[in-house]
Amino acid sequence: MLKKFIILGMLGLISLVHAKINTVVSILPQKTFLKAIGGDKVNIALMVKPGNSPHTYEPKPSQMIDISKADIYFSIGIQFEEAWLPKFATQNKNMKIVNIGKSVKRIAMAEHNHDDEDEHEEHNSLDPHIWTSPNNVKIIAKNILTHLVEIDKNNKKYYEKNYDIFINSVNNTNTKIKEILNETNKGTKFMVFHPAWGYFAKQYSLVQVPIEIEGKKPKPRDIIKLIKDAKKQNIKAILTAPEFSDKLAKQIAKELNIPIIKISPLNPKWSNNLINLAKTISNK
Repeated sequence: MLKKFIILGMLGLISLVHAKINTVVSILPQKTFLKAIGGDKVNIALMVKPGNSPHTYEPKPSQMIDISKADIYFSIGIQFEEAWLPKFATQNKNMKIVNIGKSVKRIAMAEHNHDDEDEHEEHNSLDPHIWTSPNNVKIIAKNILTHLVEIDKNNKKYYEKNYDIFINSVNNTNTKIKEILNETNKGTKFMVFHPAWGYFAKQYSLVQVPIEIEGKKPKPRDIIKLIKDAKKQNIKAILTAPEFSDKLAKQIAKELNIPIIKISPLNPKWSNNLINLAKTISNK
């Protein structure tokens, strides 16, 4: 009987040592970053599934089960978290909630020029798309590492090794983007439907020209001004995301006789995504 208890105790200890951390993230790029650093030591549940928009998303009942089992929730400061994080905290009082974007300096959302003063309330809105800049991704990765080590000190060296490999890949991505944009003038403008690329633009001295701001469509006279400015600025394409309707973008693209290129800031292949964005802007 004693031998049986000892064996059961050892099995319990082994399962505890090899237990994975149950984590939850809001968006796909976070899953990519967390998987790179956490490796096979973490289970990752994703809230905003592919094709959904973080601006209108609501978790499904099955996802609330993931919340109830989670050890840690990695938030990043996107729109739906503001309403849902308090509910998640109530659902699982033992779950730690950490914002892995808290050290990133936020910038204002880009705007198109409005004629009406009532539209200027957008000026104080901060851009949540912090993961679109390699510099920011390094900050996010460091925060992920810190919190994984806090919750699982036994695997510190494992996480640190993965972190070093990941940071090296981020630096390589940055180098490739700089090479692609080496002949692109500073201040070069690119047109987007939704202004999701502000941090990318800031890091590489570019300017995004948005059509829509936080779900608000421009008025007819704003569209006329956008088209007029786009012709002056020699805009080559309009970038749209699959998560948003591109009906208005198509109308403007037709008027300008330029293509629409679909590129999502939520693409899990964040490195290839940013490199392809740079190629689009530089016409390479």
